[in-house]
Amino acid sequence: MWIMLGALAAGAPTPSELEELLLGVAAGDREALSGFYARTRTAVYGLALSYLRSGHDAEDVTQDTYLRVWDSAPAYRPQGKPMAWLLTIARNLSLMRLRSRDKVVDLPQEDWSLLAAEGPEVTAEDRQVLSAALFALTDQERRVVLLHAVSGMKHREIAQLLELPLATVLSKYRRALKKLRDLLEGDEMR
Repeated sequence: MWIMLGALAAGAPTPSELEELLLGVAAGDREALSGFYARTRTAVYGLALSYLRSGHDAEDVTQDTYLRVWDSAPAYRPQGKPMAWLLTIARNLSLMRLRSRDKVVDLPQEDWSLLAAEGPEVTAEDRQVLSAALFALTDQERRVVLLHAVSGMKHREIAQLLELPLATVLSKYRRALKKLRDLLEGDEMR
């Protein structure tokens, strides 16, 4: 499990790489948008899924996020935090989607498997273990872990994105890792 989470973070693009792609998107380069999408889609989908708890809605928000990126890229000002900018767009669109529907439906466990690493080093069995482990976490714990592991965001950036105190993010992250460790070692969840 720890290797899988590390593999997710290791594949995270660098801020300078994303900013370069965003400059291309701002100039109307569709290939730059394609590259930006390929490097960031898992994090965007994961964040949307954690809010919406519906794979279909998360896919819609992910698509809407990249449409917004295409339209808004000329207004982006390089500050070394392109992932935070992108995930703020995804978060806002997710919250708008939540407000527009009557209730939140339970997320089928299969939808969480879509977040598993796409790399060849992660087997189908690893994906099932990761999916089951993530499903055992609370929504906020899952968001914090996925944002840190998938997008490589720092805890301070996660706190700003989720509008939570840094201490809360750190606490939820530690609690989630303990739950995951206990689950993977076969101990009962506390």
